[in-house]
Amino acid sequence: MPEAGAAAVELRGVSKEFVARDRRLVALQDIDLRIARNEFAAILGPSGCGKSTLLNMVAGFDRPTGGHVLVNGAPVEAPHPSRAVVFQEAALFPWYTVWDNVSFGPRTMGVAAAQYRPKVEAYLEQVGLRGFERHYPAELSGGMKQRVALARVLAFDPEVLLMDEPCGALDAQTRETMQEELTRLWERTGKTIVFVTHDIDEAVYLGDRVVVLTARPGRIREEVKIDLPRPRGLEIKKSAQCHEYRNYIWDLIRAESRKGS
Repeated sequence: MPEAGAAAVELRGVSKEFVARDRRLVALQDIDLRIARNEFAAILGPSGCGKSTLLNMVAGFDRPTGGHVLVNGAPVEAPHPSRAVVFQEAALFPWYTVWDNVSFGPRTMGVAAAQYRPKVEAYLEQVGLRGFERHYPAELSGGMKQRVALARVLAFDPEVLLMDEPCGALDAQTRETMQEELTRLWERTGKTIVFVTHDIDEAVYLGDRVVVLTARPGRIREEVKIDLPRPRGLEIKKSAQCHEYRNYIWDLIRAESRKGS
């Protein structure tokens, strides 16, 4: 049974090991982390520190070697529609239109069209895709494909949204547009978001908190609370406070990267 007053996402003493060709690799070690409901938490760390592994365990794609992963106080044992994942690549069905891709979840779950149609229309509006409902993925730009992927997971109405570098493959201008849309979307929906990124500026701009991992094996080096006002526009990136956060976190990442080299 879920625990009373439980965090949206909680990792208790979580470790993860991989064994291949008789070689043991410790990816994560002794992770203790609580993410509150409606929080936007960004996960940062040196390359190979286990950020995506952490996200996969929260999603239920993988299981910890030690410790426990809980969502709303209940153990995570398998994937579930209450936890939706947006990957770096949009991974859309190329034979489906934008509308069919976004409505795929509720349709396969047996939801009546009268129920899901207004939600799909609303999410398409929110991500700026109204008018593109009948287009196919091959007819869309990279940024538009990622918006479709975002609308598709939102159509499941998940409690927790897990994002693994969703802006990583986009050009700089499209990336900033997507960042602005993500923060507006979070402000409107209040979803709990766990966001993995390599981009310090992105983490500071989007997050309520930035969790910095050490070099492998990944442990929590520091949790940095981002005390920037909301709602946030892109202009806040120019502020002195934003630069202070960025420089402080950069020093943490740099120190960990040197350990791993």
